[in-house]
Amino acid sequence: MNSINVEKAGRFSEHLAQAEIKRQGVSPLTELDPAITTEEAYQVQLLTIQKRLEAGQHIVGKKIGLTSLAMQNLLGVDQPDYGHLLDDMVIENGGIIPWNRVLQPKVEAEIAFILKKDLVGPRVKAMDVLQATDYVLPALEIVDSRVADWKIKLQDTIADNASSGLYLLGGKPLSVDQLDLAQVGMVLYKNGEIINTGVGAAALGHPATCVAWLANKLSEFGITLKAGEVILSGALSAAVNAEPGDLFQARFAHLGEVNVRFSKAYRKV
Repeated sequence: MNSINVEKAGRFSEHLAQAEIKRQGVSPLTELDPAITTEEAYQVQLLTIQKRLEAGQHIVGKKIGLTSLAMQNLLGVDQPDYGHLLDDMVIENGGIIPWNRVLQPKVEAEIAFILKKDLVGPRVKAMDVLQATDYVLPALEIVDSRVADWKIKLQDTIADNASSGLYLLGGKPLSVDQLDLAQVGMVLYKNGEIINTGVGAAALGHPATCVAWLANKLSEFGITLKAGEVILSGALSAAVNAEPGDLFQARFAHLGEVNVRFSKAYRKV
């Protein structure tokens, strides 16, 4: 990162941070600088993560976004993106999310990989991912955006840590040889009603393909996936808007279920 990019990354990182400080979405980076590149956007993300690590947080995994063709078409891109998972993003299965912890949340159901070996790109394949996986679990990801009204382009979501918010894991751990991940079905409920369905193949054809892409992409930044990390492999269906009081539950074939509720009223964390 050259000195000009360091200055720009710092300015944009602080711009996004103001959304959380003021509890109000900010303008897209692509409006402030229409020429911002995806590389610069990743530099903004990495700088923000470095600030959080310096503040005492810890990286516990990674998340993959834009794995579905529908979302890629929506943003006019031909590849996924990624973000970091930090220890303060974890929510207990069956827990309640205080509304003041989110800005404009959406909920996605996906399969989480827990690694037992490091994955080092750039030539990682899906089979390497399966061999490096300790077990998989059902997960809910609460994606969120610091950009007002989700008016984002690819560079905006990348800079914003791939629109990361919170996540939770549930169900029962299964090794990857106990099921066909591409065929795992999922039903997502909102307040007891079916709102979405999906299958493992919705994520680039196979969830392990998504994790392989991630390992290879990270190699461009000198980052590797570490044993013990949680990898959220991508949504199996469209993200669903959440409002105060909403209950979300995802049921996965063989893997079990995971659920979370949003609080009805503002309360201090």
